[in-house]
Amino acid sequence: MNLKHITQEVVKLSIATGAFIKKEGESFDTSKIEEKGKNDLVSYVDKEAEKMIVTGLKDILPDAGFITEENTIEEDDRELKWIIDPLDGTTNFIHGLPCYSTSIALARGEELLIGVVYDIGQGECFHAYQGGGAYQDGQPIQVSPTNLIANSLIATGFPYYNFEKMDSYISILRHLMQESHGLRRMGSAAIDLVYTAIGRYEAFFEYNLNSYDVAAGALIVQEAGGQVTNFAGGKDFLFKREIVATGHIHNELLAVINKNW
Repeated sequence: MNLKHITQEVVKLSIATGAFIKKEGESFDTSKIEEKGKNDLVSYVDKEAEKMIVTGLKDILPDAGFITEENTIEEDDRELKWIIDPLDGTTNFIHGLPCYSTSIALARGEELLIGVVYDIGQGECFHAYQGGGAYQDGQPIQVSPTNLIANSLIATGFPYYNFEKMDSYISILRHLMQESHGLRRMGSAAIDLVYTAIGRYEAFFEYNLNSYDVAAGALIVQEAGGQVTNFAGGKDFLFKREIVATGHIHNELLAVINKNW
């Protein structure tokens, strides 16, 4: 399997899908919003974008299965699976905030092989494949060399779907607000991850995410020289619903999280 060639084809597909999403955003009909939950919105754009991606990926690699956010195709038990979030940052998209992305990964079990994230608002495409390094628009990228939280800008999200953990989360945020350069909450985990990969952030952490939120971005961080684990430091983050992705502050950030979690 030629991972480099497959990745190049996925990049093209991501950019084409992003163009569709951006165009739809110019005349978006808010009456077509659906609520999966109070803080969990979906639109016809998510579903149509997912169908575009699934169709394209079937042409690129017919033998792979799928894990998708919008469930436009049934999952099966194939070893190779595409893990897709067609529009990561739907709430931003609906409100006209240009921070949303497409996220496509190829995995064998929990082993990530390919990751492509297209930051639609900025027109930046990030990609990586196993052992091949990480790239932004074809140029190699690396994580930030900063090695102290005191000199770091850190991204996170909020655990909207499990408020039982909110007090613990606030304790972590309070510590990091006081000890770092600052915290940011963009509303797209895929973008948070690739911004960590390119060194705009020193780290990203979040609780209660799904595999399709993090799969592509996590591989891009790893291939850019970063570390990705769950909150306990384990490598099984993909289906664990918690993630810590960093450049060179991993142990220090894990210590803060575990002291308060």
